[in-house]
Amino acid sequence: MTNTLLLPSLAELDQRYQHLVSLAQDLPPDGSLPITVCGRVAGWATAAAKDCLQEIAGVQVTDEAIHIAWCDQPSPQLDDFLAHIAQRLHEAGLVKAWRDERLDVIAEGEKLAAIERGAMRPLGLLTQAVHLNAWSQDGRLWVAKRAANKPTDPNMWDTLVGGLATAHEDLDTSLLRESEEEAGLLPEHLKAREPMRMLLRMYRRLPEGYQVENVLVNDCVLPDGVIPKNQDGEVSEIRLLTIAEWWDMAQAGLFTIEAEMVLIDSVRLRLMQA
Repeated sequence: MTNTLLLPSLAELDQRYQHLVSLAQDLPPDGSLPITVCGRVAGWATAAAKDCLQEIAGVQVTDEAIHIAWCDQPSPQLDDFLAHIAQRLHEAGLVKAWRDERLDVIAEGEKLAAIERGAMRPLGLLTQAVHLNAWSQDGRLWVAKRAANKPTDPNMWDTLVGGLATAHEDLDTSLLRESEEEAGLLPEHLKAREPMRMLLRMYRRLPEGYQVENVLVNDCVLPDGVIPKNQDGEVSEIRLLTIAEWWDMAQAGLFTIEAEMVLIDSVRLRLMQA
């Protein structure tokens, strides 16, 4: 049977990418207030989160902003206070999924403390997502399907590897950890990867709050014979696609917005080098 799938043009990729960017540049949800932590701007609390926070001693809520640990400096005590805040948000039903995993609280470029991952979106705190675009030696692209039980974007297609950097972890370490968990890839399999680059910062309104996220990308050509295999149960299927097959799936809306932007960037670079 003749394959009628066509390669995308650079103009088509650029047009699609700009459309996706427009979907990932939302203003904060209505009724949100900016949050400061130790006097540094850190996020945007939803109206529901604001109502919860104003009941917590040590949090100042004004008409203009919410101040957490206003006069303090980062310390282990701040971590404890943020753990208390996360628990209160959870008890109020504002945490979509409690993960028992802490992420860095980043404000004005500085890591101040850590907080439960599930509290990030209600507070609109910055997260950092690391992605791996993995290519085969013959120019095909590995992609993964998110498991049906994922709390966000279940059953959508994704980059082969993608996850959030956890607290006290540098981005390269996060990528290596996620690569092993999600695809069974070891550091020796990733020797041919390019330097990590930041693609964009996403701003999206979500049902649980506000996603403010740096999207960071690595590209890699895997050695012959290396077959990715999920290890953590968060992926239901892994496929190896030609660029034309990937483009057909992308146009059908089968990928998450974030993954499609990451993949378009990688495909565009590869087509320009061809």
